[in-house]
Amino acid sequence: MRAIILGLFMFIGMVSMTGNSANLPQTKAKVENIKSNVMYAINWYVEFETEGKRTQLAILDELEIIASVDNLTDVATISLPEAVMNTALNFEGKIKRGSKVLIKLGYDSDLKTEFVGYVQEIVNKDSSLQIKCEDALFLFRKGIKSVELKPTSLKEVGKYIVDQIDEGYTVDCDYGITYEKFTIHNATGYDVLKKLQEETKANIYFDTNNKVLHIHPPYVAKTGEVFYSMQKNIENSSLEFKNKVDDNTEIIIESTGKDGKVKKLTAGTTGGNKISIKVGPMSEESMKKIAESALKKEAQSRFEGTFDTWLIPYVSPGYSARIKDEDYLNKLGWYYVVSVTTKISSQGAVRTITPGIKLS
Repeated sequence: MRAIILGLFMFIGMVSMTGNSANLPQTKAKVENIKSNVMYAINWYVEFETEGKRTQLAILDELEIIASVDNLTDVATISLPEAVMNTALNFEGKIKRGSKVLIKLGYDSDLKTEFVGYVQEIVNKDSSLQIKCEDALFLFRKGIKSVELKPTSLKEVGKYIVDQIDEGYTVDCDYGITYEKFTIHNATGYDVLKKLQEETKANIYFDTNNKVLHIHPPYVAKTGEVFYSMQKNIENSSLEFKNKVDDNTEIIIESTGKDGKVKKLTAGTTGGNKISIKVGPMSEESMKKIAESALKKEAQSRFEGTFDTWLIPYVSPGYSARIKDEDYLNKLGWYYVVSVTTKISSQGAVRTITPGIKLS
């Protein structure tokens, strides 16, 4: 299997627009698999919105999108030449920090939204321009009012954060962690979300398009299903199955209560890997939930490594992926997709997928 480029990838200029353009920038690629020999056109659509004015990008060297349930933010990096025909690119009034970004990718004009976010910065690097973008976390890097919430829950802390930044956001939380007291002092929304992620091992991420902050136990929220075969639609693989059933992992949770006393809870099996997690004042029940989450992340059987495929079938973090290898049928199963890196360039389009724990 290979992707062979047959056409020009770079398109010149910036196109101001009032509606969606049917003339999508594209490159021709031939995609072969065991069943077919098909010619596809790789189409891409990148739009910026600045002060109510929308502009379609019509030039591209490389585009990379990194999305993961383990990261607070999804990021996109758009690489452009610094100059075209000895003329420097001019973005004045069209693209700047805070501009909204929409990226769609696909084959033969069948495009899917791959990224929605904001321009974080524009930098010069190696005779090129890089437009670095973040999802909604960009908005949450602002300071929020100091407060002491007691008692409270993970969901209530999340709601306090979004209400401080943008009341249009909602919180989707099914992780029942409660705090006797949670203190926010001279912090940004990002700071608080990072602390919650580190303490609870939650998957915390944004759905920027629908303005939702997600907070879930690790690898529980499922967003779709996808099927892969080593012999049909996986191009390269470094996957190695790790059966961790017999691995010894001990989780130690320490909670300092409002009275200053330290409570300790231990889970797992001694004699191997030992992980200590310090949390705020909370009940023993919540400490147990965090220990279970940590064990799921550290001690459950999984694939380690990555594999490469194309833009189809579509996949994103949170999908359940059925991975089959005709040569090793004992490894057949459903696995949780932790992260997806999508890249298009003059070499074609590729998704690099990181599966996680085995679901069944």
